[in-house]
Amino acid sequence: MQDASMLQDEILHLKKKRNAIILAHNYQRPEVQDIADVTGDSLELARAAAAMDGDVIVFCGVDFMAETAAILAPEKTVLLPAIDACCPMAGMVTADELRFARVHHPGAAVVCYVNTTADVKAESDICCTSANAVKVVNAVSEDEVIFVPDKNLGQYVARFTKKTVLPWEGFCLVHDRYTPADVARAKQAHPGAVVLVHPECRPEVIDRADHVASTSGIVSHVKTAPETEFIIGTEIGILHRLSKECPGKHCYPLSEKAVCVNMKKTTLAHVRDALVTLRPRITVPEETAARARRAIERMLAL
Repeated sequence: MQDASMLQDEILHLKKKRNAIILAHNYQRPEVQDIADVTGDSLELARAAAAMDGDVIVFCGVDFMAETAAILAPEKTVLLPAIDACCPMAGMVTADELRFARVHHPGAAVVCYVNTTADVKAESDICCTSANAVKVVNAVSEDEVIFVPDKNLGQYVARFTKKTVLPWEGFCLVHDRYTPADVARAKQAHPGAVVLVHPECRPEVIDRADHVASTSGIVSHVKTAPETEFIIGTEIGILHRLSKECPGKHCYPLSEKAVCVNMKKTTLAHVRDALVTLRPRITVPEETAARARRAIERMLAL
């Protein structure tokens, strides 16, 4: 087995040869984050996919993220190194189910979390991420909003709007697992630490946090806050980025069990092989892509 440094060197050589961009989500393995051109949350990576020059995008994340990149950059070859890296929450709503919901709420806007399939985005009015969900919901003209698929994020958004938010019954397998007992244990272990949690957490966990933010928001808060100790309530992959970008700060996981197995499927060998073969390639049918693109671009315009 090749060691990490040899694989990283090989990847950098292939990246130059292919004129490729490597994008990695904050939850990826540390060694995968280290070879990325951009590491970020869904919104940061969507912007990078749309704006950065290159012929190939290697998306180190899960399936819906690579689909989003293919929608925003149809002229580029988009690769998902670990083809079986999926998002279970994205599978908790289908286009047919969403069309059915629209029939029963004909005057409602559909706001879909970016953690959805291209088919669902195509049936939505506008996309959002955890970083901008409140802003997006408040920006739509309708007074009623069908929010898919994350019920916890939908309930969080409802706290900051006068609109009627109808949350779907989906959830993130990692964030929904946190409990108030996890917060109590972490505070007991680190009594002076600031508790930062992701808005995909349950309401009773959010109520016990000091701050709620997307992964990029968590990084920004740790960077700028005067405190030096933080309890981080999101997938533990973010701790690697925090250790690199926030020297002198001490970050502890809210739970050591907060691991997304799908985000961890991508290895350096997968990235290398994708650059060699230009596979697995992610494509979206143009009719679906065109409709989904409108929903994504409405979000990016905000």
